[in-house]
Amino acid sequence: MQLVNKIPEHILSYIKEIGKEADSLNLEAYLVGGIVRDLILNRPCKDIDIVCIGSGIELAKQSSFKIESASKVAIFKNFGTAQFTVQDLEFEFVGARKESYRQDSRKPIVEDGTLTDDQNRRDFTINALAISINKNNFGNLIDPFNGVEDLKKRTIKTPLDPDITYSDDPLRMMRAIRFASQLQFSIAEKSYESIKKNAERIKIVSMERIAIELNKIILSPKPSIGFKLLYNSGLLHFVLPELAKLQFVKEKNGVRHKDNFYHTLEVLDNLSKNTDDLWLRWSAILHDIAKPPTQRFHEEHGWTFHGHEVVGAKMVPKIFKRLRLPLDGKMKYVQKLVALHLRPISLTKENITDSAVRRLLFDAGDDIDDLMLLAQADITSKNERKVKRYLSNYEILKVRLSEVEESDKLRNWQPPISGNTIMETFQLKPCKEIGIIKNAIREAILDGEIPNEYEPAFEFMKNEAAKLGISVEV
Repeated sequence: MQLVNKIPEHILSYIKEIGKEADSLNLEAYLVGGIVRDLILNRPCKDIDIVCIGSGIELAKQSSFKIESASKVAIFKNFGTAQFTVQDLEFEFVGARKESYRQDSRKPIVEDGTLTDDQNRRDFTINALAISINKNNFGNLIDPFNGVEDLKKRTIKTPLDPDITYSDDPLRMMRAIRFASQLQFSIAEKSYESIKKNAERIKIVSMERIAIELNKIILSPKPSIGFKLLYNSGLLHFVLPELAKLQFVKEKNGVRHKDNFYHTLEVLDNLSKNTDDLWLRWSAILHDIAKPPTQRFHEEHGWTFHGHEVVGAKMVPKIFKRLRLPLDGKMKYVQKLVALHLRPISLTKENITDSAVRRLLFDAGDDIDDLMLLAQADITSKNERKVKRYLSNYEILKVRLSEVEESDKLRNWQPPISGNTIMETFQLKPCKEIGIIKNAIREAILDGEIPNEYEPAFEFMKNEAAKLGISVEV
């Protein structure tokens, strides 16, 4: 199988140059892992891993001198690796090695090894493929574990005993599920049973590494594939227990509520059809996260989850902090969408007033379009007539949002009267009355009592101040 013929010409020229340098250093060198797998799958790949029998660092240095547009070589002596970039390609070099592990750590004891040793330590058969880049056997495929056959069968399988593979490095369990989700492959039964058996070992892996794999699952074409595997294997209970707790259905007096875990996955898949935004997808995962603690049963109304959007928004920072996800604007963005996710849906169930539309625009700001995507994805009822009605009203709401936004300019809006204006007009120092007046002006504009203009707002400010016994000093 001459896979090298599938490599784009400009990339192939770099690989041949690296092969030439390997020959000059008397090193065997091979393309390994993802680049080989993706060539077979006809997928683009910009991360090019090269293993050599000897010093990968030396090969990287020599190759970078010969490739005119190569960046400076970054060397990681502790790992025995080196890398450089060429345009948007990243070349990583490592010497072939064999590894052994301690029970309490996923950091291996590393020794120099052969190509066979290196392939043995790979996580999956589909990643244990190698292609020679030396001149005398350029393009030869080395496939000791029938990885090509597993690619044809769309199967994730470990090269060696999965109990050893997963126990040695438990992150490989997350990677197995990530590849299954990204490629829409199945995990071999023996391998998946081993993940179930070893799930608790994930606790020795850093949250940063777990979050990287979790984010890749979330960015899969159909993320529910990965999350179902995470749940059924038991990994989700250690990685994101709040989501796992959504998988419950209670019944009382013959009244059942929907399974909020599978509903959440449906919302996530719906949303993923329309956006690749990681953080918007995170908002789908967490939008109903507080339903378990807010669940109540009422004889008249049945099961309710009142306030779950508020409680859920408060849970977001704790989840992000534990997973070592960014606590900056990304977290605030997800928190905001979780807090507001019911608002568009509620507007589709009633007569849509300009006041309600203004408030939604004001509260959502620049995130209104993303909020609307989330709200639309959240329509998952099995009642087709109900879904049709919601979607019809949803389209009406989008038109109204556009109309009000056009007329009132309320996206990221600030009232025309600032706190400084109030203080200067009435010669006030900072006090609670300033906040009362500002809020009254904002509410009056949002309710449509006065237009969103300076003069009417200024007159309204004076009237509100008078109610508080404050007048303009002459």
